[in-house]
Amino acid sequence: MLLLEASNIRKFYGDRLIIGFDDLKIYSGDRIGVTGPNGAGKTTLLDILSGSLAPDEGIVKRYCGIGYIRQSDGSRSGSVLPYDAENAAGSTLRLMKEFDMERKLDRTDLSGGEVTRLQIAGVLERDNLLVFADEPTANLDHRGIELLRQKLAALESFVMISHDRSLLDSLCNRILEVKDGGLRLFNGNFTFYRQQCEMEKERAVSEYEKYVAEKAALEAAIRDRRRRAQKVRKAPDRMGNSEARLHKLQTRESQEKFHKTVKSLMTRLEKLEIKEKPREQPVIRLDFSLTDPPENKVLISARNLSFSYGDVPVFKDVGFEIHNGLKTALWGENGSGKTTLLNLIYASWLMDNPDQNNENPRAVYSCKAAKCIKIVPKARLGYLSQTFDNLSQDESVLANVMKDSVQSETVARTILARLLLPGDAVYKKVGVLSGGEKIKTAFAKLFVSRANVLLLDEPTNYLDMQSIETLENVLGDYEGTVLFVSHDKTFVRSVADRLLLTGDLTLKSYEGGLEEYEQSLKADEAARSDRLQETVIRMRITEIISRLSMPGCDKEALEAEYRRLLEMLRSS
Repeated sequence: MLLLEASNIRKFYGDRLIIGFDDLKIYSGDRIGVTGPNGAGKTTLLDILSGSLAPDEGIVKRYCGIGYIRQSDGSRSGSVLPYDAENAAGSTLRLMKEFDMERKLDRTDLSGGEVTRLQIAGVLERDNLLVFADEPTANLDHRGIELLRQKLAALESFVMISHDRSLLDSLCNRILEVKDGGLRLFNGNFTFYRQQCEMEKERAVSEYEKYVAEKAALEAAIRDRRRRAQKVRKAPDRMGNSEARLHKLQTRESQEKFHKTVKSLMTRLEKLEIKEKPREQPVIRLDFSLTDPPENKVLISARNLSFSYGDVPVFKDVGFEIHNGLKTALWGENGSGKTTLLNLIYASWLMDNPDQNNENPRAVYSCKAAKCIKIVPKARLGYLSQTFDNLSQDESVLANVMKDSVQSETVARTILARLLLPGDAVYKKVGVLSGGEKIKTAFAKLFVSRANVLLLDEPTNYLDMQSIETLENVLGDYEGTVLFVSHDKTFVRSVADRLLLTGDLTLKSYEGGLEEYEQSLKADEAARSDRLQETVIRMRITEIISRLSMPGCDKEALEAEYRRLLEMLRSS
């Protein structure tokens, strides 16, 4: 069944075409993931399709009810909530309970994640055939993301903007790419889409190499024919008149033949379709020795660390170690202390390095807890927070990055180019940058600084898919130590060597990546299930033995079941 169709759509901002396409149809059963670079117009597209924004040209026809989970800006204002405590319907209340939100229905002091959960609950409560979602995982922890995945999996049709690759892979059957003002629709999930893009890149490289080879061959043939034409011998002086005339005729014919061949080759060269050279990723040559890196096996550690916000405890008598050269992910639900731990570690370092105080109010904790954390003397910490405190708004991207750099400007520009801030983009003032561009600038600034230990708080926030993948590659090449917080499973799987698990006032180390950890959880669950089954079997055996001693029992049936249960125990 056709749910929506859009025809001849054009939307301009000033004289710039943001979105332009001729035809888009959405049918029942379509589960479309929308991807594309930052600023490509993904949200504009959903606003137009939903009816909340009018196109400058074209028409959109909607044949069903549409729900829209809008991107949360992290606002704490109660005015953005879809329902209040008095008006919430029963099914909404159930959803809120699943999202662990029912205790805060009558409050307006909500976090960005809580605002997002309430929006999701409100939209999914309505009986809409088609749901739009704009970055619905924003501000959600991994538990919230998993619950969202389950809810979206139950929908028949949706269109979702997301940078969560695992979510797009598990839910979507079509991918809509928004790029350079246009749309391209691919049948399949995100992995299939990426495979198609890689095949396109390979074809582009092959076509460019073929073009270069064919062009070189034609140019060489032209030069050869011209050289041979110039070498055609003139008539010797002693040659008779008739012979000279014949030689001259032959020479002219030969030269005309060469010129004709050259002209034909020139025509082929002019008609040869020009292929642009595919863009290659610049290679980063970072001299990490300039950061004077420590050689200790453990760079940061703590024992008996406790911390509370007033009467609310976050950690109680915890210990941890951060190992040199490894990438450690802090993994846990919202409110379990991940960002708090980053702040405590940074505050501890600032206490020993007061000249490094960058006036980051979230990181400067003068407290007993920070004093429990031990950091080796040569460790230099760089902190990437969501407040962009390390950036000067009135200076350019390049000026910000080079301010405390120990690397050359060439290295800095290469890193910025890898993070998709190439060319003249480095001269933009930070104050006019998007959130994604600020994150890239802040990261590049840390990367070329004296820091040899990076603390990263949700580094993939605001980034588009290509930038996230680039960040993964850059961190993969980084020789220093990284401690980071992220709820992007694919990013954590790609980057993290080990995990620090937060929750229940504790910190637990797991010496392995997220994929191994999840497999261990499944193995533990399977083992618990096996133990439960064994317990049930043993209880049943005990019951059978008891019944066998009773008069009038069916001994044959009971003994048969007894033997069957014993066999189950042996095979388990």
